[in-house]
Amino acid sequence: MNPIVVAVDGPAGSGKSSVSIAAAQKLGYAFLDTGAAYRALTWLALERGVDPADGVAVVRLLAQFHYETVAGERGTVVRVGEEDVTEAIREPRVSAVVSDVARIPDVRLALNETFRRLIVATEAPGIVVEGRDITTVVAPDAPVRILLTASEEVRIARRRKDLPPAEAGTAGQLVERDRRDSRVVDFLTAAPGVTTLDSTDLDFDQTVDAVVDLVRERTAS
Repeated sequence: MNPIVVAVDGPAGSGKSSVSIAAAQKLGYAFLDTGAAYRALTWLALERGVDPADGVAVVRLLAQFHYETVAGERGTVVRVGEEDVTEAIREPRVSAVVSDVARIPDVRLALNETFRRLIVATEAPGIVVEGRDITTVVAPDAPVRILLTASEEVRIARRRKDLPPAEAGTAGQLVERDRRDSRVVDFLTAAPGVTTLDSTDLDFDQTVDAVVDLVRERTAS
């Protein structure tokens, strides 16, 4: 039996990852963070001295890119090969240039196919998949598709709260990331059949509950 797919899209800082993880846990579903794959590939490029804006060179890296996410005691652990890069992919140097990698068409095609294989391979009854392109390209036929958003001010404030004090000033980078990423994929407007969930006036638990309620409503038999 194919897993129930819950596709979650939205702008940077909207809480896609944390809300999706919590919702997946409540539902007993698996979780896939597709944005981490782009970050992991960006990290690999920087480690190998490859310019993230050099599409040809980054595509060559795909042959050496072995990406994996696994559930661990501290949440989702991201690995490139044998190396744990869970924290490294969130460094400001990666955040600053990940959009350059995400804009490369061949990279998007390759990673989208990887995501589809991971979705089908899950042994859980369902899987929450979050990231750009998910509701429209990777899983356009998912029974539950959500655009999670919030006001720009709220998203920046939330991101700043999550960062260490020394990096709080980088929270504003998410606005620039949205601007650059929107040239490749429209994640600010809900496509037909996609439910918009605005969390501007909701706290974290309320947002998670709203996602879980929507999934249960759409998948009730």
